[in-house]
Amino acid sequence: MLAIVGAGWAGMAAAVQAASHGMDVTIFEATRVLGGRARALPAHRPDGMPLTLDNGQHILIGAYRDTLALMRQVEMDPSEHLLALPLMLPYPDGSGLRTPEWAARWPAPLDALAAIATARDWRWRDRFALLRISMAWKRSGFACPPTHTVADVCRGLPVRVMNELIEPLCVSALNVPVQQASGDVFLRVMRDALFGPGSHGFNASSLLLPRSDLSALFPLAAAAWLKKSHGQHTRIRMGTRVRGLRAAGAQWLLRTEEKEEAEEAFDQVIWATSASPAAQVMGQAIDAPDTLRSWAGSAEQLPFTAITTVYAWAKGARLASPLLALRDGPAQFVFDRGQLDPANPAAQGVLAFVVSASQGEREALQARVLAQAESTLHLPSLQALQTVVEKRATFACVPGVHRPAACIAPGLWAAGDYVQGPYPATLEGAVRSGLQAAAGTSSHAGVPTCAIQQPDERNLSG
Repeated sequence: MLAIVGAGWAGMAAAVQAASHGMDVTIFEATRVLGGRARALPAHRPDGMPLTLDNGQHILIGAYRDTLALMRQVEMDPSEHLLALPLMLPYPDGSGLRTPEWAARWPAPLDALAAIATARDWRWRDRFALLRISMAWKRSGFACPPTHTVADVCRGLPVRVMNELIEPLCVSALNVPVQQASGDVFLRVMRDALFGPGSHGFNASSLLLPRSDLSALFPLAAAAWLKKSHGQHTRIRMGTRVRGLRAAGAQWLLRTEEKEEAEEAFDQVIWATSASPAAQVMGQAIDAPDTLRSWAGSAEQLPFTAITTVYAWAKGARLASPLLALRDGPAQFVFDRGQLDPANPAAQGVLAFVVSASQGEREALQARVLAQAESTLHLPSLQALQTVVEKRATFACVPGVHRPAACIAPGLWAAGDYVQGPYPATLEGAVRSGLQAAAGTSSHAGVPTCAIQQPDERNLSG
């Protein structure tokens, strides 16, 4: 029997994988909503119309092969639930990178080359400089010394290329500025996005914008699929917080809020909550071996950064594109939720402004974003709907950061976008960690799970 603690994207990915391998699975979720930090959020417009937002605006890319494959496995067609856009970073004034229509279906890296060649207001020296350094990255196998930052690996690029391409990509993917972000992880993302083969009918560099809320996009579909295909061997216990665990021979005993005096035994456990509650439980585990306390220490020492999403509405508000990059303000991107979900009346006029690596208090950030919208988008009538501040949204993906191991102890695994892996804190990173944990619990019979060799980071996307 397998217990999965946490029903976010990592936990539900682990559940689908484990159930597919014939395991008996019990999922514990402390809240009443599936999805973890990428979940649906109920709200109302100023005119009283109810609508569903998200606990932060997310974006996927065509290189997210494991996420797209899992969506198909649980009977979610990515082409129906994701709006696919060719590689683009357009600005409100029409400048920026945009793949021309005639090159949108070209395989990587030809689509990216076309976007670079036609970038508005870029000089030829800008284009050649980016091509030159991209080829240098490719020759090096997209590797660099572990101490290098993104600024280091991009040294020599013109200011326009840094401002209009590298910095927006870096802060959106790694959630830290180029001067602090890990060059090694950034190159890995660039390798997959610009030179990868793509998957499921999408180019690797395609931007995939969710048309539905994030709970519906995968976690709810996964729960429905588990009930339909493995209902006799899968249970999801919503509103059930796991307070503690301890080892008992070859099993693990879990203690929940609803059964404070009783413990439930499982052969294996995947802990799929965020880093802080995971570290707290591991560090306080009764009779915990040193391995648990050591793992908890590494999770507690992770640096984290914040992301703020400001949802705003104005009647008739509509952007020139479903996604725009922004200058001159705290928000780096704005999404037009009405264009993402055109059949939904409540979504019309709703914009989502994303402030990566955000600093400051909620009210001040919200006011600055609305001022930015007025000056750059000429939308003075926008009203704030809801501002979501995730102070520990992602770990700070800086050079040399030590991420906790996926295997905590024999029979006890961690899953989440913060555990060791090739990707930064993204939905794909969370999904891959869940698949890795489930694979460890359901294979290699007779081998102590922590002795299983971890897959090479460079091969995880294959």
